[in-house]
Amino acid sequence: MLLNGKEIKEYASEMLVRDVLEAEGMDIEKERIAGVLLDRELRDLQVPIGNYRTMETVSIDTRLGWRIYRRSVTFLLIVAVHEWRPDAEVSICFSANRGLFCDVQLPDGEFQPSMVQEIEQKMHDIAAERRPIEKLSIQREDAVRLFKDMRKIEKANLLSTLQQEQVSVYRCGAYYDYLYGAMLGNTGQLSSFALDAFASGLLLRTPDLRHGGKVPELLHQPKFSNVLAESRRWAKALRCDYVPDLNRANRNGEMGELIRVSEALHEKRIAEIADHIARHGREQRLILIAGPSSSGKTSFAQRLRVQLRVNGLEPVSISLDDYYRNRNENPINERGEYDYEHLEALDVKLFNEHMVELLAGRTIKPPTYNFVTGLREWGRKPAYSVRGDQPIIVEGIHGLNEKLSAAVPRENKYKIYISALTQLNIDSHNRIPTTDARLLRRLVRDYQFRGSQALKTLRQWRDVRAGEERNIFPFQEEADVMFNSALIYELGILKRYAVPLLRQISPETGEYTMARRLLSLCQYFDDITVEDEVPNNSILREFIGKSCFFS
Repeated sequence: MLLNGKEIKEYASEMLVRDVLEAEGMDIEKERIAGVLLDRELRDLQVPIGNYRTMETVSIDTRLGWRIYRRSVTFLLIVAVHEWRPDAEVSICFSANRGLFCDVQLPDGEFQPSMVQEIEQKMHDIAAERRPIEKLSIQREDAVRLFKDMRKIEKANLLSTLQQEQVSVYRCGAYYDYLYGAMLGNTGQLSSFALDAFASGLLLRTPDLRHGGKVPELLHQPKFSNVLAESRRWAKALRCDYVPDLNRANRNGEMGELIRVSEALHEKRIAEIADHIARHGREQRLILIAGPSSSGKTSFAQRLRVQLRVNGLEPVSISLDDYYRNRNENPINERGEYDYEHLEALDVKLFNEHMVELLAGRTIKPPTYNFVTGLREWGRKPAYSVRGDQPIIVEGIHGLNEKLSAAVPRENKYKIYISALTQLNIDSHNRIPTTDARLLRRLVRDYQFRGSQALKTLRQWRDVRAGEERNIFPFQEEADVMFNSALIYELGILKRYAVPLLRQISPETGEYTMARRLLSLCQYFDDITVEDEVPNNSILREFIGKSCFFS
């Protein structure tokens, strides 16, 4: 076996990774080793080395390492809440305000902000004990029985549907849990976190790579938090909080109804946004739509246009792509490549001039950007003007950035933020990251309509995410309204497209680890085969095909 690229002596296949590392003279805690890549598959230190050919250590101070740390601190929180009040129920809900929102339910009253300090102290006490986090491999039927006895019915239901005969369960003290992904081996390394009272529960903040391995400052995002809370209400309205609920509906022949209600919730929300624009159409005429990759911005813009027509309006759509500068004028990124996601890649001055002219009722001559030649062309589109009652819809990643449209007074703009905020969790302690759901959307779309293999999409994803962090997320609270484009059923359909693509990723590539993580996520979902029930104007159709908005 190669350890970090160097040949090591042969060890018995049943020997645990941590024991091999110690035998090779490594100090796991001093070297801050959070896990390992066994043939590029992320595992914790409590697994046998088996017959793998390569082992690479994963430091806490890496993207993968901090993900392991966050999961371990989340488990610490769950254990602490259980020991603080055995009758309390904690649910790990969603990311918000640079942390994880965790709902805490008590049988005899509401959770109070004053209780946060008690839980935080309990977490620090357990961390100081350096208590082992023990990984156990047990029969699936025994695990199901264990969680039924603990009254964790959704967890028992989840495990009962898995294919493997053995499942991994973690124990800390007297508490058992099933957690999706690798964890640290004891609580001694888990002292870095912050806890805040938030809504009906608390917000857990942990260190990450973006903040230099430090706990990020609390960021107040009231609008974003509200749309996340709305997504949870949608899940409850659909009686579908967790993946086993979705699978049960699928097996019981109820998926068609679930799809129709999910789509109706979207349509209702889009209609409400269109009604607002219609009521304020004279003053808020410039409609700016932005959102991260694969959030469904284009389909949303088309559906909004239809709803505005229902209100008697005739919206005009403008593509920001046509305002790209000539390629040789584009900013250059740190790798010496043209950066099309930078605001300065757009001719912001010309865009502002044109918006001011249009809103004043004057005529403009629009450019057209030629992506083949990298040049802006004139005369391919006719000159036009708009009436005083016509909304102008602009969709693009910089829509919320005030610099894009600075010449237009703020009161004349209506900004809409689109994102796919997953309503569904695997169970009460295992969430589905929104970024993973968006990545699955993009994998499927890029293969279906852009001729891109999964490997290319995965390789681009880190740059895409970096661009979102710079150009989109800092401005999301600038939005006047937010729309959640996630559909509670979508992963059961996307899985059928994504799994074959992900299985093509070779272990020899750096993207294999990411592919394995996404495949592990997909294993929890039953295939949803009633794809014909998905309407042709659904946002999901932008990714799987047969959308009425795309040729």
